[in-house]
Amino acid sequence: MVVKAYPLGIVHMINNGNVEDEESRMEPSVGLEFDSADEAREFYGLYAMRVGFKIRTGQLYRSRTDGSVSSRRFVCSKEGFQLNSRTGCPAFIRVQRRDSGKWVINQIQNDHNHELGLAGESQSPILQQRPPLVTKSLVEVLRRPKVKLLEKIEYGGPSTSGVINFKRQKRGDGGQSIAEPYAGLEFYTANEAYEYYQAYAEGTGFRVRIGQLFRSKNDGSITSRRFVCSKEGFQHPSRVGCGAFMRIKRKDSGSWIVDRLYKDHNHDLEVQMVYQKKFSTASKKVIEEEADGMVSMDLGEMNSGKLIKTSQKIKIGTDWYSVLLEYFQTKQAEDTGFFYSVEVDNGSCRSVFWADGRSRFSCSQFGDVIIFDTSYRKSNYVVPFATFVGVNHHKQPVLLGSALIAKESKESFTWLFQTWLRAMSCCHHKSIIADQDMAIQQAITEVFPGTHHRFSLWQIRAKERENLRSMPIEFTYEYEKCIYQSQTTVEFNTTWNSLVNIYNLKENVWLKHMYEKRESWVPLYLRGKFFAGIPIGESVESFFGTQVNGQTPLREFISRYEQGLEQRREEERKEDFNSFNLQSFLQTKEPIEEQCRRLYTFTIFKIFQDELLQSYSYIGIKTYEEGTISRFVVRRSGNENDKHAVTVSSVNLSVCCSCQMFEFEGVLCRHVLNVFKLLDIRELPSQYILCRWMRNAEYRILCGAESGMSSQELKAFMIWSLRETACKYVECGAASIEKYKLAYEIMREGGKKLC
Repeated sequence: MVVKAYPLGIVHMINNGNVEDEESRMEPSVGLEFDSADEAREFYGLYAMRVGFKIRTGQLYRSRTDGSVSSRRFVCSKEGFQLNSRTGCPAFIRVQRRDSGKWVINQIQNDHNHELGLAGESQSPILQQRPPLVTKSLVEVLRRPKVKLLEKIEYGGPSTSGVINFKRQKRGDGGQSIAEPYAGLEFYTANEAYEYYQAYAEGTGFRVRIGQLFRSKNDGSITSRRFVCSKEGFQHPSRVGCGAFMRIKRKDSGSWIVDRLYKDHNHDLEVQMVYQKKFSTASKKVIEEEADGMVSMDLGEMNSGKLIKTSQKIKIGTDWYSVLLEYFQTKQAEDTGFFYSVEVDNGSCRSVFWADGRSRFSCSQFGDVIIFDTSYRKSNYVVPFATFVGVNHHKQPVLLGSALIAKESKESFTWLFQTWLRAMSCCHHKSIIADQDMAIQQAITEVFPGTHHRFSLWQIRAKERENLRSMPIEFTYEYEKCIYQSQTTVEFNTTWNSLVNIYNLKENVWLKHMYEKRESWVPLYLRGKFFAGIPIGESVESFFGTQVNGQTPLREFISRYEQGLEQRREEERKEDFNSFNLQSFLQTKEPIEEQCRRLYTFTIFKIFQDELLQSYSYIGIKTYEEGTISRFVVRRSGNENDKHAVTVSSVNLSVCCSCQMFEFEGVLCRHVLNVFKLLDIRELPSQYILCRWMRNAEYRILCGAESGMSSQELKAFMIWSLRETACKYVECGAASIEKYKLAYEIMREGGKKLC
C-alpha cells in the first residue's frame, strides 16, 4: 500500500467527508510506503499534530555507491540537546528508498520523554493546601518469582517528617482504601511514590503506567516523573486520551513531592478492581523486577526520624540469561569475531560481558581512551547495563563492549575489566573515564596499572549537591573559580586552602577525599593526559541515549540495543563517506593547511583549521635560546593575560606548549602553530599527526608498526584489520550469484599469492 500524504493542517476528505476513517490510517508503522520522502514527512507531520508534538528533519544517509540520499530520519522537535527547549526525545521515523523509487518506513520509535499536547493535560492540576498526610503506609512487592502483588496499606500515628515511608510487610488481610493524592504529598523515593499511586489506582478502579521522566540539564539526573492512567494517549486502541496523572518532583533534600496532579478520568472506572500479577512493560521500569531482571530497589525504614537505607544484592534473573545467551549464540553464527563471557561464582551465573567483531576491531583503532559508562546508577534501575565506549576519528562515540553487572564489588569489576582486556587482545589504553567508587578505583588499579583514571562528572556533581548544598552562594562561586580557572598547581593549592579556612571546612570528610584525588577530576591536573579531547566540564553522553538504559525491560532490550547500535554505526559510515568523498574549503594559503586537509577527517580538520586561523591573532616573541632549545611567549594581540609558553627543540622538532592541547586532544594548538610560522616550518612533523585522527584510521596499523608496538599487539591489529575488511567484501559478494563468483575468484587468486 502506498500512502498519499497531504499538506500539513489539511486532512483529505474521503467517504463523503468522513474524516475519522482517514485519521484511523494516520498511525506510522514499519512497512508503510510513500511516493517520496517529502510525502513521508507530511504524513508524520499530520500524525504529530494529532498526537501533540512537532517534528524536524533529522539526519540523511547517502549511498556509498553514488552519494545519493538513501534514507532520511524525521524526528520529534525536542530531539537532541542543542537548544534549551530540547530534551533528547528519542521519537522518530526513518524512511528508506527502495529500488522502485518508493520510500518505506523501516525504523520507528513512538515513545517521547516529554509531555505531549494531549487533551486534559493543559488543565490546571488540583492543588490542595493542607499539611502532609499522617501515615505509616506499608506496601510490599512480594519477592517470589513471577508474583508481584501490592499489599494492603495501613495507617497509624503521626510521622515526624511528614514523608510517606513504605516498609516491607507480610501479606495482610483484605485491602483498605488509600487516601487520595494531593499536591504537597511527600515520599522518600520515586519507587514509593509509584507504589502509592499504584495502590490508590487499584482502590479507585484504574491502572497506571510510567509516563515521561525529566532530567537536569546540568548533570542528566532525573528531576521529575509522571505516573499516568493506563488509558493516557492514543497509541493503542485501548487508550482514550485520559488526562489523569500524578507528577512528582525531586527536592534538594533527595525526597520526592507531588507537584502536579489531575484526578478526573474520561472513561468508566472499574469497581473493586483486582490487581493483576503482570505489570505493563513501562511499570517494570520503576518497580523491582525479581523474575525478569535485576533487583535494585533500596528499602528504607524510619528510626528516630532518620531514613535508614538497606542495600540488597543485585542478581540477574534466569529469564535474562536465557534471552541473552540465545542472542549471543545467534550473533556468533553471524559474526566469527563475536565474544561473550559469563562470570560464574559457586556454580551461579553473575555478570555478563559481550562485544561483537566490529567493537573489537574498533578497540584496535580507538582503544587508547575508554569511557566505562555506569550511568544506570543515576536513578532507580531495572537492569544494571554498562558500556565500554571509545572516541573514533570523527569524535563520535564508538562501542567497545557491553555488560550487565550483577554486583558492584571489586571482584565483579575486576572480572569485568580482565574479560574486556582479554576480548580486546590486551589492547593498550592511556586513560579511562569511570565512576569514583572505591570498588571501581581498586579494580582499575589492579587491571589497568599506569592508566589515568578520570572521575565521571555526573557523580562529582551529585556529591557536590549532597555535601555542599548548605553552603552560601559566595562559596559556590569561589569553589567553581578554584576548580576551573586555576592555571598552576600553586594557585590551585593556595585558593583551595583559603576556601577551606574561610568557610571552616577543614573537617569536611568529602572535601578532604576530593583534594587527595584532585589529579582525577580537577581540569588543571587532567590537561596533560590524553583524553581525545573529551570535555572536562561536561557530562559524557550515553552511547545509546534513551534507547537502552537501566530501565529498559527485558522484552525490549535486544531490539533497542540492536537499533541503537546500528544508528550509531550508520552515523559513522556517513562521516567516513563524507571524509573520503568531500573536501573542506581552505581558508589560507599555508601548505600546512593543505597537508592536514589531505590527512585528517572532516571533524578533526575543522578543529585544526580553527586553531590555524586563531594563530594569526597571536604574537610570538623568543625569550630564551640555548643550544638546540628555544622558548617563546605567545600572547593574543590586545590581551596580555592570554599568553602561553612554547618550547621548541630543533633536533627532532619536538615542541611543547603550556596550554597542553596536544597532550589532551592530539591536535596542535594555535600557540605552537604561531611559533611554526616564525620558524618557517611549512609542514607538521609526523609525530604531531596522530594516526587515530586520520581519514584512513582503520589502517593505523601501519603507523603502529613503526612506533615500536609489541609483536603481540601488532598481530592483534593485523587480525582485526583484515577481518573487518574481509567482512565488508563478504557482504558484497553474497549480494548475488554473479558477485559471489567474482568474489570467490578474487579471493582464490589472492590466496595463491599469500599461501
